Amino acid sequence: MSGGSPTREWFREWFGEEYLALYPHRNEEEAREAVALFRSVSSIAPGAPVLDLACGAGRHLRELRSAGIDASGLDLSGTLLRNARSASATDPLIRADMRRIPLASGAVDGLTSFFTSFGYFADPDDDLQVLAEMARVLSPGGSFMLDFLNAGRVRRDLVAEDQRTIGGRRVRQTREIEEGIVVKRILIEPVDGGHARDFEERVRLYAPDDLVSLLARVGLRTDHRFGDYRGAAFGEGSQRLILAGRLAAGRAG
Repeated sequence: MSGGSPTREWFREWFGEEYLALYPHRNEEEAREAVALFRSVSSIAPGAPVLDLACGAGRHLRELRSAGIDASGLDLSGTLLRNARSASATDPLIRADMRRIPLASGAVDGLTSFFTSFGYFADPDDDLQVLAEMARVLSPGGSFMLDFLNAGRVRRDLVAEDQRTIGGRRVRQTREIEEGIVVKRILIEPVDGGHARDFEERVRLYAPDDLVSLLARVGLRTDHRFGDYRGAAFGEGSQRLILAGRLAAGRAG
């Protein structure tokens, strides 16, 4: 993304071919552990409808469906959805913005959001809108899991810069925190001297209690805080912040 304007929706450009080229092999075992954790706390029945929000290339979606769950995936990136389709031709996929989920109210019994697919928007009200949409499409008592980063650890351990070469491309990444948003800038240069491209990632850093409070505002009750996909309790040094719970009674639709 050229220009680096914080008002631009960086995710519309970044999650494309360059993203897939830099991250060609996501960890399938990690996806199995994440889905197993969701199943252990959600009691989702076989055949129950579940939405995997911001499903990307579909690794968690495939695990959900292999467990007998009637899962669908939603993502904005056509490139990532095509990649998901090539891996599994029959998985139900929806291309849409997660601020406006094109499903009826109460349509699913479960909803997952894995691998830090939250906090992407310049306006924090848009983040709240995502949570409101999650609550809207869940059935009464429906289960959710929101897999986020540990903001405290990110602030403490932020790596300001790194460089590597991948597939004939030099990749330079710089990171800083600007007004509560962790900003990663990615410069990709072909080693043969071809055209360079630059992109950004911007994720708002929500403290655990703040994120739990936002979920509560839309009727999503947090029952569990995990620090990894194996179900360890969340702590200051945890790699992840994984919140799980249910749509509170009386908040359907």
